[in-house]
Amino acid sequence: MATVLDPPTDKQPLVRRTRSTAPGGRRRHVSPLLAISPFYVLFAVFGAFPVVFSLYLSFQDWDGIGDMRFVGLQQYGWLLEDSVFWHSVLNTFEIWFLSTVPMLFLALVLAFLLHSQVRFTGAYRVAYFIPNVTSMVAMTVVFGSVFAQTGLANSGLRALGLDGIGWLSSEWGIKSSISLMIIWRWIGYNALIFLAGLQAIPTEHFEAARVDGANSWQTLFRVVLPQLRPVVLFAAVTSTINGLQIFTESQVLFQSTDVGTTGGPGQEGMTIVRYLWQKAFKDHQFGYGAAMGWLLFAIIAVFTVINWRLVAGSDHDDRAGILRSLRRKKGARNGR
Repeated sequence: MATVLDPPTDKQPLVRRTRSTAPGGRRRHVSPLLAISPFYVLFAVFGAFPVVFSLYLSFQDWDGIGDMRFVGLQQYGWLLEDSVFWHSVLNTFEIWFLSTVPMLFLALVLAFLLHSQVRFTGAYRVAYFIPNVTSMVAMTVVFGSVFAQTGLANSGLRALGLDGIGWLSSEWGIKSSISLMIIWRWIGYNALIFLAGLQAIPTEHFEAARVDGANSWQTLFRVVLPQLRPVVLFAAVTSTINGLQIFTESQVLFQSTDVGTTGGPGQEGMTIVRYLWQKAFKDHQFGYGAAMGWLLFAIIAVFTVINWRLVAGSDHDDRAGILRSLRRKKGARNGR
């Protein structure tokens, strides 16, 4: 009887039982795979294939209808000699700097204020996020009316006794108007991102800073920012990616003017993506446009790495070190 009740020492029957249940196990995985397969099919058709094809197209000379002609790296060589392209690169960087840097700073300050005990915080959050879900075309049309020569912006300046600004006719007026649109659209979105990071910081840290004599600005820059490093990195990277792909603002803002195909007077509103669109879909130089797109990808990748190094790799004192320095300063003032 003992021999019958003991577990079998031969593992071969266990292997046979495992193999016998394997087909059933595979069938159990078929249904979930079929359920998620539409996403991968759509991604392969509308995501992966266009990316691979654009890389192949960047080495071809093609007008979209006729036969392709292989030109190798010639498209990239033309880009390096294209003065309009490099002017669009300069415009894009200037608009990015004028919009992204103040937008992230204002979003951080706004999130810090929303994190304080104020009334109607939920209503403020909704109000700040509304511009992000507003149609970009409709918003650009409204801002075009505001920044017109007789628009609301110049009317306000004249009411203050100041001269009007050529928002849509001068170099820095064009870039400033586009930058203000970007700030207005994205400041609420980034403020909510920062607010989520602030709510993850323990309240004891804020209380300790107040006890040690830190004011609001010291708390923001010396206690909050070091702990918001991952959130700031996310906001900086996404803002850089979006900022270097500016298109709609310039396209709609100057679409109804006689200089709509050049991005405004002096091509001051011509961005990289705006120039890419013009070359590919108006001049039918699809290979040249594809090469421009891949060069833009390289620029975005470089700036993303730079942001990563500056934000994630910067040396910040931890909270304890900051509070110790505040104590030393407070002790020094008391000693005097």
